Amino acid sequence: MSSSKRYTITAALPYTNGPIHIGHLAGVYVPGDIYSRYLRLTGNDVAYICGSDEHGVAIPMKAKKEGVSPQEIIDKYHGIIKKSFEEFGISFDNYSRTSADVHHKTASEFFVDLYNKGEFIEEVTEQLYDEQADQFLADRFVVGTCPKCGFEESYGDQCENCGTSHNATDLINPKSAITGNTPTVKQTKHWFLPLDKHEDFLREWILKGHKHDWKPNVYGQVKSWVEDGLRPRAVTRDLDWGIPVPVEGGEGKVLYVWFDAPIGYISSTKEWAEREGKNWEDYWKNEDTKLVHFIGKDNIVFHCIIFPSMLKAHGGYILPENVPANEFLNLEGNKLSTSKNWAVWLHEYLEEFPGQQDVLRYTLTANAPESKDNDFTWKDFQARNNNELVAIFGNFINRVAVLTHKYFDGIVPEPNELSEVDEDTLAALKNFPGIVGKSVERYRFREGSQELMNLARLGNKYLADEEPWKKIKTDEERVKTIMYVALQIAAGLAVVSEPFLPFTSAKLKSILQLQELSWNDVAEQDVLLASGHQIGKSELLFSKIEDKTIEAQLAKLEATKLANEQANKTVEPQKETIEFEDFTKLDIRVGTILEAEKVAKTKKLLQLKVDVGIDVRTIVSGIAESFSPEEIIGQQVTVLTNLAPRKIRGVESQGMILMTDTPDGKLAFVEPERVVRNGQQIS
Repeated sequence: MSSSKRYTITAALPYTNGPIHIGHLAGVYVPGDIYSRYLRLTGNDVAYICGSDEHGVAIPMKAKKEGVSPQEIIDKYHGIIKKSFEEFGISFDNYSRTSADVHHKTASEFFVDLYNKGEFIEEVTEQLYDEQADQFLADRFVVGTCPKCGFEESYGDQCENCGTSHNATDLINPKSAITGNTPTVKQTKHWFLPLDKHEDFLREWILKGHKHDWKPNVYGQVKSWVEDGLRPRAVTRDLDWGIPVPVEGGEGKVLYVWFDAPIGYISSTKEWAEREGKNWEDYWKNEDTKLVHFIGKDNIVFHCIIFPSMLKAHGGYILPENVPANEFLNLEGNKLSTSKNWAVWLHEYLEEFPGQQDVLRYTLTANAPESKDNDFTWKDFQARNNNELVAIFGNFINRVAVLTHKYFDGIVPEPNELSEVDEDTLAALKNFPGIVGKSVERYRFREGSQELMNLARLGNKYLADEEPWKKIKTDEERVKTIMYVALQIAAGLAVVSEPFLPFTSAKLKSILQLQELSWNDVAEQDVLLASGHQIGKSELLFSKIEDKTIEAQLAKLEATKLANEQANKTVEPQKETIEFEDFTKLDIRVGTILEAEKVAKTKKLLQLKVDVGIDVRTIVSGIAESFSPEEIIGQQVTVLTNLAPRKIRGVESQGMILMTDTPDGKLAFVEPERVVRNGQQIS
C-alpha cells in the first residue's frame, strides 16, 4: 500500500440524458467501487465522489426529442440513476448533481479565478449557425462526415467511430441536428484555455513522471495528443442551458460542459464535507491525499490533459496520481448504444434479477475491458453464475454451513492437532488478502476477482480431499479439525469478497454471525471464527440461472434489433402518378402454386407451375432464399398475368408473383385473407 492514507476517488459524472447501462458499470463505477471498498477495509480515509452531469447539449437535445423541458429530463434521469446506483451497491460517499447551487457557485468561482489571472485568451471565431432555428449550433447539434475516418454520423466535437476530436467546422457536409439544414458560418466571441501553454508541464508530469505506472492505453493516448501539438480549447459556448458565463461580455453564453463537469468532483466533495463536518480542501489541496479518476477511454483527454491544466492554472490543487481508464464493453458483439436502445439497463436488470446484484458485478469484473474492448454476452453471464458463483463459491459455503449444523449443531468445533495439510491451508488463507490487494492496488480488478474465486477453490479442494462426510463415521475428532479449518476459510471469504461481492459478503457474514473483521485481520490473525462460536442457518448465496431466463433476455435484444432495423429502413418514395386507365390495363389474379423446383445453377430462382384460373402457366420467381420448393406447394398467390413473357435462365416466365418484405428482411406473399377460387381478379 501507498503511505498515503487519504484518498479522493472520483467516478465520471454520468449524463442525465438516459439511464445507466452495463458499459458504464464495467468501465467506471464497479472498478471505482471495488477500489474504494478495498481502501476502506484496509483502514484508509476515502471520499468516493460522483454526481449527475446535467449540462451540455445532450440534455436540450433529449428534451426536444421528448417534447419536455430540460429540467424535466435531468430530474427524471438523475432520479433513475441515483436510485439504480444505490440499489446496485455502488458505495459513493456523495452523489450530487451539477444543477446544485454549490456546483454553480464553485464552477463560476473557478472560471472567474482563471479569468482574473489572465489564464484565458479571448477570440472571435467562426461557428456553424442554423438560420432557420436562429441559433449557433453547439457541437452535438451538428452531424457530418468525420474528416479523419469518413464516418458519416460524426458529431461536431468528436467522432464516435474513430475517437478523434475536432471542431464542428472541420466536418464534411455538416447538417444541423435541429432542422436538418446545411448550416452557415457566423462569427462569435469565446474564451479559450491555451493548452499549448501547459504542454511542457504535461510532458514533465505525465510523459516522464507516469511513464511506468499509468496504463498503456491511457499513457499512449496522452502521448499522442501532446506530441501532435496542443491547441487552445474553448471553455464557453453559445447555448441557453448550463452555467452562465460570469464575466462581462458573457451574456447568452454558458460554460462549456467539459469545463464545468470535472469541477463537479470538487463541488460534490464540498457538499459531502459540509454534511460530514470535514474540510473539503484536505481532499483536493493536501499533498498527502491521493487523487484517482475512474473513467472510460472516451474521457482520457479531459481527465489527463484538460482538467489537470485547469487545476495547474488555478494553483493549489493536487493532480491525479492515476487515471485507470478502461476500454469499452460491447453487448453480444455490437457496440452499446443509448440512442439505439442496444444495452442492458441497470434499472431494468435490478427489476428482472432481484437480489442478484453481485452476479452482474462479478460478471462485469471477471470480463472487464481493462486493456481491450470486451464483449458481454448473456450466455457468459449464465456460465459465470452457474459454473463459478454457484458451483465454486456458493457450493463451498453451503457445504461448510450444512455440515457444521449437521455434525456440531452449528457451533465452531474445537480443533485437535493440525496436520501439515491443515497448516498449509491456513497459511494459504493468510496470503490471499495480500494477493488480492496487490491486484486491486494495480487496478487489475479482473485478476483480483479470479484470485477471490481461487480462495473459494482452496476451500472446496480442502473439503474434497479431507472428506469429512466419510471420516465422521470413524474419526469425529478429525472432523472437528477439518470443519474448524473450513470455517476459517469461510470467514476469510466473507471479508475478502466484500469489495467485489458486497451483498454476498453481507449475507455470508450473517450466516457466520461474524463480528467485524478487517482486511488485515484475515492476513494476520490465526483465528477468525473462535471455537464455541454459534453460526446461523445455511442459506444459498447464489441460485442457478436457467436457460429460459437467458432466452428471454436474448429475445428482448432481438426485438430491439428488429425495431432498429425498421426505424432505419427507408420507404421507397411514391412513383409517378398514373391515370386510372393505366391501372385498368393490369390483369392481377389469384392463383395457386401446383409445382416448384429450383432453377439449376442459381441461388435465388424457383421455377413454378401456377394455376391462375384461365390456364396453368410457368413463372420464374426470385424467392428461393426465403422459401423451399416443398413448403410453397398449394400456396395461394397474387399474379400479374398479362406481363409480357420473358426468358430467364432459358425458361420462359409468363407472369409475375407479387411479394413484399417482412421486418426481418424476408420475402412474404401478397395473398388473399381467405381462400378464393383461382382466376379471381383483384381490382
